[in-house]
Amino acid sequence: MSKPQKFKTLRGFRDFPPEDLQRREYLFSVFRSAAERFGYREYDGPPLEALELYTDKSGDEIVDQLYAFTDKGGREVALRPEMTPSLARILADRSRSLPKPIRWFSIPQLFRYERTQKGRLREHFQWNVDLVGEDAIDADAEILAVALTALRDLGLGPDRIRARISDRRLLAALLGAKGLDPETHEGAYRIIDKVEREGRDRAVERFGTELGVAESLAGEILELLELSDPAELRSLAPDASPLEEAIVEVEALLEVARDLGFGEYLSFDLTIVRGLAYYTGPVFEIFDRAGEYRAICGGGRYDSLLERVGGEALPAVGFGMGDVVVGELLDELDLLPDLEPRVDYFIVSITGEERALGRRIAASLRARGHSVALPLRDGSVGKQFKAAASEGAAQVIILGPDEVGRGEGVIRSMADGREETVALDTLTGEE
Repeated sequence: MSKPQKFKTLRGFRDFPPEDLQRREYLFSVFRSAAERFGYREYDGPPLEALELYTDKSGDEIVDQLYAFTDKGGREVALRPEMTPSLARILADRSRSLPKPIRWFSIPQLFRYERTQKGRLREHFQWNVDLVGEDAIDADAEILAVALTALRDLGLGPDRIRARISDRRLLAALLGAKGLDPETHEGAYRIIDKVEREGRDRAVERFGTELGVAESLAGEILELLELSDPAELRSLAPDASPLEEAIVEVEALLEVARDLGFGEYLSFDLTIVRGLAYYTGPVFEIFDRAGEYRAICGGGRYDSLLERVGGEALPAVGFGMGDVVVGELLDELDLLPDLEPRVDYFIVSITGEERALGRRIAASLRARGHSVALPLRDGSVGKQFKAAASEGAAQVIILGPDEVGRGEGVIRSMADGREETVALDTLTGEE
């Protein structure tokens, strides 16, 4: 007979025993509360989608990053790596009949086949919040405010996190003002997106080798990216130029976000590009102040995506916040609540004769909405009280032969030991 095989979790995936699931559900409850306070409604979709939904948006090269395969019906499919394409597909058939703006959120499980590292696994849950059908800058500010509301509720104040804000249109106008051809902008975005990780010298080198930009001009562009106030770009912007229009938009976004109560969290940062090509306007990422973690959250405006998957042409803005990075940060800062086991009552029978009565009391209390645990076999009173403590019981109902003979039971508080006598009819619901 072969030895039993010991199976382990697949690399990059997680188990959620009760204590970990409680922590995850705590995060989700904060996410839901923040979204609902802004008037957003929850939705969901299937974890398996047509592969074309992702390759149409991101190109065939994305297939290497996906759990993609041919199903038994010969269809090319993939486990969803992100939720925004699914949202666009869902709204393609429904948006025309829905009042605008559409405020939706979801907390899907997502899958990507990539190298695991700190803050990045091959599966994670992600809070997605999207506002569809409104192009006013207030919509962009609201989306940012929803994300920051949840993080503030989790205990992450402006001393611990910051929201770094940019705008694809502003960056494009800046590159245009410095003489870069629009055809080079996507390549420039890729370089700028990695300047923080790769360093200034490497960025200058890449501007030259990949885009043919002179070293001096690349240096000028990188110096402009270090500015912390969009108004400082005005020296490059004649009145009514695309650059001036973009500056005004970013300044308006910052002003509205300050009005919403998040001024201390904000910083203007043109190096924030966001890797996904479908972004069309303001973009943002939220980081811990110490810079020890990947982005906690990222999002922005994507005004053409719905139309690309067959829907109506609607402006849209949204963000995604994964559970992995924010969970690790909260762990480090000891901001997760104490999530011990909890039940309202544990029933202790002094002798085996009271166990049947205990079961009837448990059934009655559960029917009335209380959580109740009770021993499944005879045991000493000491063992039963030890079990009550391990279950996290708030109160213990003690059933002894003398008390039961008088039609009574005793309820003891586990916190302070106080006791009160209660009629059995009250406990069984037969009064």
